Amino acid sequence: MTATRPSLQHTLQSFGDISRFLRESVADEDSRLLRDSLSGLSNHIDEAVRTRRTSTDTVAITRRVVGLSHCAREHQLFLTGLGSAWHALYEFGAYQRALRELRQAITAWQQALEQRNTRESACFDQFELLAWRTLGEALLLVDMYEHQSEPVSELPSEPPPPRSALQRAAAWLRRLRS
Repeated sequence: MTATRPSLQHTLQSFGDISRFLRESVADEDSRLLRDSLSGLSNHIDEAVRTRRTSTDTVAITRRVVGLSHCAREHQLFLTGLGSAWHALYEFGAYQRALRELRQAITAWQQALEQRNTRESACFDQFELLAWRTLGEALLLVDMYEHQSEPVSELPSEPPPPRSALQRAAAWLRRLRS
């Protein structure tokens, strides 16, 4: 399987950049589905952050956060349906932990918005920090899965069968003559 990989030479500086990166190349169907789900999550994060930074309308911000919460829950449910090759990766567990922490931060931010709590700003900062961490873990997971599914070399997967005594003798005679 050969998939063209986009270069990571450019820096991913926004949640939208991550979403675009995730759509650029795909190794297989499972990878494509996870990338699509992550892209949706990244878009929801981007919309919530942008709304929070450009608007003072608490209702609009809360609406974005509620949508993000639903998206994060659906994404977490999606993860449970991935095959055993994903679940076997160490990075998968790390990503699931990061996603759980992100969901908790989303819930805390949403509650602070709904209660018009003075800690809303701190909750937003914590959410944004965890969003970056979670998406970083997701990119690592995708990268590790795609590298694992690539052939390591062009060598046959099984050693050649042992040669018979006649074959070894013929090879020895050929070496003597040359």
